[in-house]
Amino acid sequence: MSETPLTGKALLQKVKELANLPRRETAKKCGYYSTTKSGQVRVNLTDFYDAVLAARGVALDPDGAKDGRGREPTYRVSVHKNGQIVIGSTYTQEMGLKPGDEFEIKLGYKHIHLKQLDGSGEVVSEEADVA
Repeated sequence: MSETPLTGKALLQKVKELANLPRRETAKKCGYYSTTKSGQVRVNLTDFYDAVLAARGVALDPDGAKDGRGREPTYRVSVHKNGQIVIGSTYTQEMGLKPGDEFEIKLGYKHIHLKQLDGSGEVVSEEADVA
């Protein structure tokens, strides 16, 4: 971006002042643009809209600290072609599970209960319902 883009109350004030201009021109005058190597000006409407929403107190991405790697957990699993059900590391980490933790499997009608076992084979707690 060629100049520091406006944010917060200053952005909202400028948008009000420029209400008669087209959106692209408003975004450009608020600093949401960049200049390419060939000298072409590109207006960044996405960042402009995000900044306006943020200035108005609308949080579109409350988990903004995410690093962008991986997918969001869906809390659903499916049976693979080989008949196995795989529970991903996201879920096991969230539950505080470690390699070697054991579970007792209880089959019910249309569901599977996993009950965590302690080292002696006693049920610690009911950890998950699968299916």
